[in-house]
Amino acid sequence: MAASKITKDVFGTLPDGREVERIVLRGEGGFEARIITHGAVLQALIAPDAKGRHDDVVLGHDAFAGYLAERKFFGATVGRYANRIAKGQFSLERETVQLAVNNGPNALHGGLDGFDRKLWQVAEIDDGAAPAVTLTYTSPHGEENYPGKLDVCLSYRVTGPTELSLTMEARTDRPTIVNLTNHSFFNLEGATSGTPILDHTLTVAAEHFLAIDPTAIPLPGPPRSVAGTPFDFREPRAVGERIRQSDEQLRNGRGYDHTYCLARDGKLTLAARLEAPRSGRIMELFTDQPGLQVYSGNYLDGTISGKGGKLIRQSDAMCLEPHIWPDAPNRPDFPSPRLDPGQVYRHHTVYRIAVRTP
Repeated sequence: MAASKITKDVFGTLPDGREVERIVLRGEGGFEARIITHGAVLQALIAPDAKGRHDDVVLGHDAFAGYLAERKFFGATVGRYANRIAKGQFSLERETVQLAVNNGPNALHGGLDGFDRKLWQVAEIDDGAAPAVTLTYTSPHGEENYPGKLDVCLSYRVTGPTELSLTMEARTDRPTIVNLTNHSFFNLEGATSGTPILDHTLTVAAEHFLAIDPTAIPLPGPPRSVAGTPFDFREPRAVGERIRQSDEQLRNGRGYDHTYCLARDGKLTLAARLEAPRSGRIMELFTDQPGLQVYSGNYLDGTISGKGGKLIRQSDAMCLEPHIWPDAPNRPDFPSPRLDPGQVYRHHTVYRIAVRTP
């Protein structure tokens, strides 16, 4: 009998006594994805380097207490609305919806108690050739003041030897908005390496990005061309090569914290490629979403410790978050986040890890 590619155990316990489960999905050659049901978090992603050494390449915590104590979105599923909504306000069906303002003057990542703080349920485990876990969460009408009951279903699946696929679907019983993403912080040298990601090489398949104001809300007008700016990653460039240039947009984001505008055809396509110089690990990110938030860990300030007890500091990791554009409920010129009864919101992202060959 073949060995199981999935194991499940208890990762921790919530203050009310509910258990937080951990599901481990295994690929080939030591590749593992570890998912916990609190926040539908990608708690660890174990991948080989060019010399065959295995490291965890996502930031987070070794024990559940760290996730409970600090809301830093490490590996979390973010919703109902990832990124920001200006003034926490939008109109729907000729009514004004007021959300909690939890990021300066704006709403961020679903509000005060978003999907990243919820206990998701294990709906299915597939221990076949492509091992997978399916998690569900039902957000009631009015949660965080969002309209409509939202039924969310997501699956993590190992779809290749060192490839992890994430699919998300959502359905509603009345008009609402939805925009989900995974908020993993990647360091391809290893989560405990202590090596910043500034010398990681990044490629982004986008010709335009969204310029932002000092509160990280997109400015009026069309997306800006990346040409001639520090935001041009159409060819591979080190993340830190231009991050300290005197540029208003870098100043507004304290580095890179901007949405890149991807193809809007809804097909799974290559959006970004990240490569670490020492380990030789390469991650390609494919998505069907219209935007990719590139965040260089600018607000990590050393106030908390992560895996291995190491303090987490600025530029210790990078987020590549596929989603609909920020503030889209207030921007009819942006891709629409509206979801109506009978429709299905869909999101598909693939993380493919490889190593540099000589």
